[in-house]
Amino acid sequence: MRMPRDWRPGATYHVTARGNRKQDLFHDAEDRKKYLLYLQETKDKYPFTLHAYCLMSNHIHLLIETHDVPLEQIFRILHTRYAIFFNKKYDYVGHVFQGRYGSTKIDTPAYFMKASRYIHQNPVKAKLTVVPEYYPWSSYPAFVHSLADPLLSKERTLSYFPDSQVQLYKEYVDKEEKNDLKNEKHEETTTKMVNK
Repeated sequence: MRMPRDWRPGATYHVTARGNRKQDLFHDAEDRKKYLLYLQETKDKYPFTLHAYCLMSNHIHLLIETHDVPLEQIFRILHTRYAIFFNKKYDYVGHVFQGRYGSTKIDTPAYFMKASRYIHQNPVKAKLTVVPEYYPWSSYPAFVHSLADPLLSKERTLSYFPDSQVQLYKEYVDKEEKNDLKNEKHEETTTKMVNK
């Protein structure tokens, strides 16, 4: 029997989900657009605040603040809809996602900011882009180019910088820290523990 998730209204989480057997969740731009569409429709129906996101090839990262609906309900609906679309499009059967999503509770402003940077640096570390602002499937371009993104809320993230300056956030994300490697390993371990 699965243990209930540690959830409460207003809590913020770094959520991850992987393709089954580490296989790709997205094969093309249409797949990614469909996931983002379902994410928006889920958000419209069960409101939450999304502070950052990144769609990689075989996994996703979301920095999400819940309101009145538990994470479990949000992701059951979102990932069921996407799995039906994905299997139908590619004539696949079986699971699309590898088990339940992983979630790590964000309990301090410092942890929130490190999670935001980690999410936006993911495509760089995977060698998919040289700088994070060139990767089109994350929320980072909306931050640094002041683009409108109905999915995204920038206020909390930018509030941690003087005068909510976007340039200061960009400098923070672009800056590499040796400690980030330790944090990533801790985060992966925590996610594995949550998923057990």
